Amino acid sequence: MATYEIPTEQWAQVIEETGSCVYKKIPVPVPGPDEVLIAVKFSGVCHTDLHAMNGDWPLARKLPLVGGHEGAGIVVARGSLVSDVALGDRAGIKWLNGSCLACSFCRQADEPLCAKASLSGYTVDGSFQQYAVAKAAHVARIPDGMGLDAVAPVLCAGITVYKGLKESGARPGQWVAIVGAGGGLGSMAIQYAKAMGLHVIAIDGGEEKRESCKELGAATYVDFTATDDLVAEVKAATPDDLGPHAVLVLAVQEKPFQQATQYVRSRGSVVCIGLPANAYLRAPVFDTVVRMISIKGSYVGNRQDTAEALDFFARGLVRVPFKTVGLSQLNEVYAMMKEGKIVGRYVVDTSK
Repeated sequence: MATYEIPTEQWAQVIEETGSCVYKKIPVPVPGPDEVLIAVKFSGVCHTDLHAMNGDWPLARKLPLVGGHEGAGIVVARGSLVSDVALGDRAGIKWLNGSCLACSFCRQADEPLCAKASLSGYTVDGSFQQYAVAKAAHVARIPDGMGLDAVAPVLCAGITVYKGLKESGARPGQWVAIVGAGGGLGSMAIQYAKAMGLHVIAIDGGEEKRESCKELGAATYVDFTATDDLVAEVKAATPDDLGPHAVLVLAVQEKPFQQATQYVRSRGSVVCIGLPANAYLRAPVFDTVVRMISIKGSYVGNRQDTAEALDFFARGLVRVPFKTVGLSQLNEVYAMMKEGKIVGRYVVDTSK
């Protein structure tokens, strides 16, 4: 078995107070009996990380906090109870860092709903550091041959949208609208949907995102910044003008959540994935009932969803449009994120 020399200090991005993070040296953590220590090589940057830094959600978080929950790296140490993860294994840190594995939710493969779940980069320190710990039972097993930089965004964005598509109930040959299709989650949702046999209506703003969405396989692109009637245009994008069978709402504003029920076809489903701060869902009760519309939330995937999402990636059915910068430049990525200037995904290299 491989052995690794582990330093006592490391570089990390630390949220010491709401609204900012500091690039500084901190101690390297020690894994508990059921945990592994991962030398994080790359970590994707998710909009959730920005929400965590800004304290946007009604969910208690730890402070100081190391954010990040898309960390890909190598296992360099493990606790005394860990036997199914070996030193040298390639592993990923996900949003779900750990769960009790004993409650009714965990027993039924709904680990993300566990009341005792720990969340990477929110309730426990995450992957914006060079070494991070996670529960061995929940780390993603990354197969050999995958670039750790390319696979990092799959660990949240990929798993989340894949789970959402499964929850939508859409079947091969049907139509799905993806709201926020040009962003990190959306760029992957297009590809997973296409690989699952679905026709994609991409909804976002701007010509750069149009080009990206069409290149990734969207059948149609609707620019919400240029249309006079979004609802009519989305419906018209389907062959029978009745609208998509399902809608994945990845938006970070409230309005798209209200619009989705207006253009989804009768008996269709609206799957809410994006988490805008202080936002609410609103839909007419009459229309929802007589058109038999389903409105549901989809959270992150379980361990099996993770394995399936990674399998799509391993087979070349999904690729991640990403740009890489140093971990020290994380605040610059957040600035672009706030301005809506990111197409695809940013990944940070922990060595820079």
